Amino acid sequence: MPLTSHEVRFSLPHIEVAGKAWGEPGGLPVIALHGWLDNAATFDRVAPALEGVHLVALDLPGHGLSGHMPATGYSLWQQAASVLQVAEDLGWERFALLGHSMGAIISGILAGSLPERIIGAAMIDGLMPFTSEADDAPRQMARFFKSSLQLGSKRKPIYDSADKAISARVLGGTTPISREAAGCLVERGLMPHDGGWTWRTDPQLMLPSPLRLTQRHAVSFIENISAPACLVLANQGVMHKHPEVLDRIDAFEHLQVHRIDGGHHLHLEAQAPEVAAILKDFYTSLS
Repeated sequence: MPLTSHEVRFSLPHIEVAGKAWGEPGGLPVIALHGWLDNAATFDRVAPALEGVHLVALDLPGHGLSGHMPATGYSLWQQAASVLQVAEDLGWERFALLGHSMGAIISGILAGSLPERIIGAAMIDGLMPFTSEADDAPRQMARFFKSSLQLGSKRKPIYDSADKAISARVLGGTTPISREAAGCLVERGLMPHDGGWTWRTDPQLMLPSPLRLTQRHAVSFIENISAPACLVLANQGVMHKHPEVLDRIDAFEHLQVHRIDGGHHLHLEAQAPEVAAILKDFYTSLS
């Protein structure tokens, strides 16, 4: 029988974090992390199949039903720190990870920097962040400053129905997504406003990163992963737009790599059963 979910909330020292949980205490503890501008509902089609797993999927700060960070912007390491605080709240000294896209990158950072706490990490169409070298730092910081100054003048769009918001996500997303998959994410990502609907998402998430890791920084985190690690790679996903990253993946011999035909959100699309089967086998091997 497929597992059913329930809502969870965590009162962290600096922010309220919401999420969805599947499974019962006693199962393999797994924290799941969604992609940029998505939310915990991104795992709605794979989580119910993960028997023997106690999965807690978070709305990362600034996303979904979680609170927003102060006006200092967001970084991968800030988000990773929030994940660790959730693990502390749950009493999980050691736990496994499941990440999609940005969530996969955060999983790699956590698994590489705190290997003693991570039982295993499964990552879906994401591994390393966008990088730039030291010489690019002034230009990257300038982009952040200029965008920060313009942020206050921007207004969120208002839709007169949730259906129109779904259409906007399908047509305006950075990666192709079906209407059904978009509907899962939009339902958790909207709030009523001025007689219509608008996004809950923190506008600060649209700011460019003030600093990026160098290529060597990014690679070092993945090289330092000692726990079992699994990468589900979408053959038509975003990583295939970056051949330099794909070349690196082949060099990481400690990664289990599964290549599947499908787009960036393949875990929410028709390929979800295939992705769930890979994840189930991976987590079973950790138990």
